[in-house]
Amino acid sequence: MSFKNSTAERSTVTRDTVKMEKETGNIYESIVAMSKRSNQISVEMKEELTQKLQEFASSTDNLEEIFENREQIEISKFYEKLPKAVAIAMEELVGEKIYIRKPEDK
Repeated sequence: MSFKNSTAERSTVTRDTVKMEKETGNIYESIVAMSKRSNQISVEMKEELTQKLQEFASSTDNLEEIFENREQIEISKFYEKLPKAVAIAMEELVGEKIYIRKPEDK
């Protein structure tokens, strides 16, 4: 997925709001667009993580297996280190990678 190769910030960064409203002309519309895109990214990430963790699911649960499954732990750590969905959405908005469609006023 595109979020794996994202160069979005992994920590808090001060943003220039003028760059954010460049696409829509309105900061509030930009925030709504980022919010919707962030939700999409979050759902994609969760589905992919769930799919990968399903490979390790077993019908019998032993406490020993849960603590010793290193591959599952490594996958979880990888997804924890990824940038947050909101940061990826901000980067896409500022980089003009988001297509914003508005219904026309009649």
